[in-house]
Amino acid sequence: MTKLIVFTDLHMVPEGVRIIGLDPYARLLAGIEHVNRHHADADRVIFMGDLTHRADTPSYERLRDLLSLLTPPAAITIGNHDHRTRFLETFSHVQPDENGFIQQVIDFDDCRAVLLDTLFAPPYDYPMSHAGYLCEMRLAWFDRALAGAGGRPVLIFMHHPPHKTGFTGMDAIRLGNEDAFYERVLKHGNVRHIFAGHVHRTIGGSHRGIPFSIFKSPVHQQPMPFDTPDTSLSVDEPAAYGIVVVTPEGLQVHNEDYEIARRDVAIA
Repeated sequence: MTKLIVFTDLHMVPEGVRIIGLDPYARLLAGIEHVNRHHADADRVIFMGDLTHRADTPSYERLRDLLSLLTPPAAITIGNHDHRTRFLETFSHVQPDENGFIQQVIDFDDCRAVLLDTLFAPPYDYPMSHAGYLCEMRLAWFDRALAGAGGRPVLIFMHHPPHKTGFTGMDAIRLGNEDAFYERVLKHGNVRHIFAGHVHRTIGGSHRGIPFSIFKSPVHQQPMPFDTPDTSLSVDEPAAYGIVVVTPEGLQVHNEDYEIARRDVAIA
């Protein structure tokens, strides 16, 4: 049974910088130590974008050094707070696809994992680059990745949710070409689950008949009011990562609030 650990929205910053008073480095370090302690047997630790907060080289370097501490191997894609060129300059071991996008296919015995690059850039002009997009080259690559699964169920990992999640501000900057994405998904009929980040919330459900899960950040979370248009608002809630286990009968998705997780128990 394949086990995958999933982090998203790391928002790494240079040394000494905080986000709403929180230290992304310390919070991610605690998450990595938690994974090494309790999930060293994971087949991959997948990072789904927004690796840094400002896409600066010092932040990528801090993140690279942190990820070197992981016991399981890592797989990485990027999000709207990232910059492809700067990322690749620091993470020189990561191989982009033939068109330079940060996406890959990983085959396990019981599933195929597909990591998509949904960054709407270059140009790196805000606010449009906060939304996600899959250009024709990426859609063609995605189509081939689904077609070549060889009977394996496919798990998709992407930064931007490919549909609305109920949060007004975040829905305005979701994946911009939802129909083109789902056209490929439904054509092949082998996608078992879609995983995304971006919203900084734990959300689960299904869309167009396909189950999906969205995970919280290791750093700051999205306030819960659905009708908030300001996407920059953040709250201090426990850091989290996801745990995905492929079973002979299907799939399990767990959320680990590792900052407050306890292994000792009391009997009332």
